[in-house]
Amino acid sequence: MQEQNYKNHARMVTGFHYVLGAIILVTLICSIINFYHEVQSGEEILESIILVLMTISVLLAAFYGRSFALKAQDRAIKAEENFRHYILTGKSLDSSLRIGQILALRFAPDAELPALAQKAISENLGNKDIKQLIKDWKGDFYRV
Repeated sequence: MQEQNYKNHARMVTGFHYVLGAIILVTLICSIINFYHEVQSGEEILESIILVLMTISVLLAAFYGRSFALKAQDRAIKAEENFRHYILTGKSLDSSLRIGQILALRFAPDAELPALAQKAISENLGNKDIKQLIKDWKGDFYRV
């Protein structure tokens, strides 16, 4: 598996992000064009309305399906990182850390985690700042 770092850690799934996204977008555009033509010609528009609504439903299902999966992963990562911090320091992560900061801290190795977590709190670092401060990147190969 390729070594992970700040520049290549973002993961795009071709079939989902590009292929499915393009298909849904093209279908939405075509269904709207079809609806427009049927309205202009005075034809029955019920099928066109149904097609537009179904396409919007698929778009929303894809968006929320992705969103819900990421939220579940975020919760799991938060629990894992809190436990890892507890094992390393005997204390839970500071409750003032935002979820984005905790998600960024998962890339820090054990040796860097406690100090980086404290720095994230004291300097109110954003997730990109935290990731860029990591010296020995610890890959996360399971998140999609």
